[in-house]
Amino acid sequence: MSYNEKKVTIDLGNGLAPIELSTGKLAKQADGSVVLKQGDTMLLATVVSAKEPKEGVDFLPLSVDYQEKYAAAGRIPGGFLRREARLSDYEVLISRLVDRALRPLFPETYHADTQVMISLISADKDIMPDALAGLAASAAIAVSDIPFNGPISEVRVAKVNGELVINPRLSALENATLEYIVAGSAQDIVMVEGEAKEISEAEMVEAIAFAHEAIKKQVAAQVELANLVGAVVKRDGNHEPSNLDLRDAIFAATYDKVYAVAKSGSTKHDRTEQFAAIGEEFFVTMGEDIDDETAFLAKKYYHDVQYDAVRNLVLDEGIRLDGRDARTVRPIWSEVDYLPAAHGSAVFTRGETQSLTSVTLGAKDDEQMIDGAFIHGYNKFILHYNFPAFSTGEVRPNRGPGRREVGHGNLAMRSLKQVLPAENENPYTIRVVSDILESNGSSSMATVCAGTLALMDAGVKLKAPVSGIAMGLITDEKTGKYAILSDILGDEDHLGDMDFKVTGTENGIVACQMDLKINGLKWEVLTQALDQAKEARLHILGEMQKTLAGPREDYKPHAPRIVSFSIDKEFIGAIIGPGGKIIQEMQRETGSTISIEEVDGKGIVQVFADDKASIDAAVSRIKSIVAKPEVGEVYEGKVKSIMPFGAFVEIMPGKDGLLHISEIEWRRLESMDGVLKEGDVVKVKLLDIDKQGKLKLSRKALLPRPPREEKPKSETAAKDDPQA
Repeated sequence: MSYNEKKVTIDLGNGLAPIELSTGKLAKQADGSVVLKQGDTMLLATVVSAKEPKEGVDFLPLSVDYQEKYAAAGRIPGGFLRREARLSDYEVLISRLVDRALRPLFPETYHADTQVMISLISADKDIMPDALAGLAASAAIAVSDIPFNGPISEVRVAKVNGELVINPRLSALENATLEYIVAGSAQDIVMVEGEAKEISEAEMVEAIAFAHEAIKKQVAAQVELANLVGAVVKRDGNHEPSNLDLRDAIFAATYDKVYAVAKSGSTKHDRTEQFAAIGEEFFVTMGEDIDDETAFLAKKYYHDVQYDAVRNLVLDEGIRLDGRDARTVRPIWSEVDYLPAAHGSAVFTRGETQSLTSVTLGAKDDEQMIDGAFIHGYNKFILHYNFPAFSTGEVRPNRGPGRREVGHGNLAMRSLKQVLPAENENPYTIRVVSDILESNGSSSMATVCAGTLALMDAGVKLKAPVSGIAMGLITDEKTGKYAILSDILGDEDHLGDMDFKVTGTENGIVACQMDLKINGLKWEVLTQALDQAKEARLHILGEMQKTLAGPREDYKPHAPRIVSFSIDKEFIGAIIGPGGKIIQEMQRETGSTISIEEVDGKGIVQVFADDKASIDAAVSRIKSIVAKPEVGEVYEGKVKSIMPFGAFVEIMPGKDGLLHISEIEWRRLESMDGVLKEGDVVKVKLLDIDKQGKLKLSRKALLPRPPREEKPKSETAAKDDPQA
């Protein structure tokens, strides 16, 4: 054996197979590599970091990529190339979960290009890999020489049948009332994301605390694995030069001016311009002959001035950049039915953040196909979030949605999904599109609010309106001071210690996303933040209800309509026809879209059209196909063929009956010549259905019976006279 493999196992006591972490067997040229195995699920995580940072870089260039190999699930990728392509939205979301957990734990002074890659190389259909990816990635860093203030780990916590469970099976999540991915170190929580069915703030805190206990076990296992590998000397994590004299000079010359601008309550663009002018004023005094390192440090130290001034203003005076106190939500205005041609629309504006959101109602054929290695199927609720450059007054090429857009859209989608009507009450495929027209913080929460209004404007019967709020946190470790901020600005997100988004109805929380940039969030601070978020959420809901209090009674006149009904399974083939001939003909002739599928032994038919006449025509055609002939009923049929003994008449599509020559008229017919011809439409009565299912028809049963002919009197008299 040419490798030296080290292994540890973790038993979370959740009824699943233990988690096994191993290193030293695969991908040994990476700085760190670990294989995670649980049941049939296997993840390969690797990490590589450059030995030196690039010049002029004052941040951590970290990239995290999670990718699923289709072979892991025994599947071949779709598409023309039949190979794994760019990351799917699902893979991007898992990549973001890991990135957001790892990034805060790298040293602030570490600036070398770092790449973490996690591959799903084997899949157990009931063990979800997303909750394991963070553990695998952190373990790979733990056995490397890359500086890291971890380890960290991630777990899924769910409440199933009233009990909290760690990393439950995929099949168990159908009954879950809450589901969160929680990440943290042995000491602290660093990230939370998930959804719930209108739970209380106390339930959420309880779930996070429960998850943290499992995280501690996984962190301990990573420490054990690193110890088995042996002592690894961590590389230098300080890539920042320093010039304390320059730092002091910049603070002395600019701090008071920056503090005054921060306190002025000016708008975002005015404030940005004033901050830039103060910095330029100082940089000019440095002369033109400064070296690149000094120029780099000057910009960094001036950013530190803004960081300290904004935070101190909040902590010392309780004043924020736009003049608000910690709890006040920015002014709100909203409008519905803004786009006359859309099926539903809304504009929601809170301060300098604005979303224009539209709703489109579609048919079953409009469902989104999800073709992943682990998850594949169809989705009938779609939400897309767009963040164009003009929303922040910038020039930027339009390259399509990035990871941020995918993540923000997913949070809004999870929030609104919780209040959609039940499957059997909503026949539509629904697409919500949020275009952010202005942005200064909390644009994903504006999407939730605008999405709620647009859905109600479209007539979608939401269980309850949803609003969202982004909470922030400013802390001072030296003094212990802290301030929880409601409805944070973009600068407060950038300069603060927490971005905590919470969405919910009047009854409780439906989704959340929390990222922390500090160590040591106390449980009482988290509880206070949730309580303050509830206060803000309810205020926003009240403002929304002034615009539209509930769903409209009906869909818009120009919105498409859907009729759904069930049929006996045996008729599915008759509706579709050979090669789809019949259903295609019905769609073409009625202008409707028809879908049919078998569910629980029944055929479920959906007819989708832009007007009632088209739907009525299609439904009538379908019902005539699936109708069963009833003895005694009268039908209008078409003569299909003529025989010497009668005619075969089609009384329903595909259902012919014999109209015998004796049942055509009351008078006796000697032959069929000239009586009927193919294509004639006749009314007939169904007399009988024999044991073989053959139909016996009658036309004469619908005709008045002719009177009996009377014989001549002479014949009658002769018959009465015996001598005649």
